[in-house]
Amino acid sequence: MKGIGYVLTFFGSLLALLLIAVVVFNAFDGLTFKIATRSMFITASMWILLFFLFVLILRYFALIWLSFLAHLGSLRRKEPTGQYPTVAVLLPAFNEEKVIQKAILSVFNQTYPVSECIVIDDGSSDRTADLAEMMKDEFGPTRLIVVRQPNSGKAAALNLGARVASTELVMCMDADSVLSRRVISSMVGHLEDPRVGAVAGNVKIKNKVNLLTFLQSLEYIEGLNMSRKSQGFFQSVNIIPGPVGMFRRHMLLEMGGYESDTFAEDCDLTLKMLHYNQKIAYEPNAIVYTEAPEKLLDLIKQRYRWTRGILQALRKRKGDLVSPRRSTASFVLSWYMIFEGLLWPAMNIFGQVFLVSLNILYGQIEYLIFWFILLTILDMVAAFHCVTVEEEDVILIPLAILYRLFFVLMIDVVKVIATVEELFGIEMDWGKLTRAGR
Repeated sequence: MKGIGYVLTFFGSLLALLLIAVVVFNAFDGLTFKIATRSMFITASMWILLFFLFVLILRYFALIWLSFLAHLGSLRRKEPTGQYPTVAVLLPAFNEEKVIQKAILSVFNQTYPVSECIVIDDGSSDRTADLAEMMKDEFGPTRLIVVRQPNSGKAAALNLGARVASTELVMCMDADSVLSRRVISSMVGHLEDPRVGAVAGNVKIKNKVNLLTFLQSLEYIEGLNMSRKSQGFFQSVNIIPGPVGMFRRHMLLEMGGYESDTFAEDCDLTLKMLHYNQKIAYEPNAIVYTEAPEKLLDLIKQRYRWTRGILQALRKRKGDLVSPRRSTASFVLSWYMIFEGLLWPAMNIFGQVFLVSLNILYGQIEYLIFWFILLTILDMVAAFHCVTVEEEDVILIPLAILYRLFFVLMIDVVKVIATVEELFGIEMDWGKLTRAGR
């Protein structure tokens, strides 16, 4: 029955997008651009927005199509049997005493035999390392390894963990994350293909405790995981998320590991791998639950850092933006990230400011209403598809209305501000989020 439901959801979503495209054309034709004739600027802006809407519809259509094909492939994939490659889990931590023991427990609760769990304490000033050490009696000092270093950052901690590990594969996770039981067993099968250098997992929100975290949950399954799943169809994921990613250990060391000159070391490493034509798979069944910011200011700080870090990583590989022959995947995905992280947010803000201005100056509110309704319907179609396939809470579907009216615009403003400040080289620091430890 699940398979039938997935198919019906898929074709229903595509049909909805087709109808939206027809509505867009007829609606703009019906409005006859009666305001657009007042100036060349208004005329050009209206046509740019119309073109942008069609690009968005094509984007949603492609993502739903490719993510569905990738989902069918994941249903047919079998977990490995027989010879198991050895796996070490790297767990960098800085002042994570509220969550570190939960993370370690989830590692040793895997259905797959974990050879080593390496906790790298990055100069914590709390009891993070001590609490991890206390668990050695339960899991054994050869399986649970705690190493300490002066505060040097997450990238340095992960590199130290990779050097300490003695396994064929390493899986990196965040200290505020909790692994579902079949994460490792579902990921290792991808690495039987020698062309695959890494596997990205499926990140979801564990602390859905208020409206802000529910909206982030929708963002994760629609805005992040649907994109990763569609990219996974081509084994070309653009960001291996920090909470869950598996690598060939020797390859990670040979490439120089993580680098600490950006605020998005996971994105930077992924682009480096794509630059060297490494395949990167996606495993939707490798579900890890992460703690999302519960306060608005913490969320803004996090997304500000993400945006600047991604821009820094793209700048390091700027040659790939103009050289498709070097790495087609890196070329395509770099431009995709620019569209998603810069062009789309800027266009969304421009569209809303422009249409609000039309209403104020000429009383033409229908354009603004049409804009919001259309984008909200697109989000609801995508949410319906993702909630069904991911078997998520159905309450996320109607939340797409608030997601579009409030959440997306706020995040887009943060992205644009972060982009401007990155271009002008304004200094920033990492910023430590407050953990609730839920």
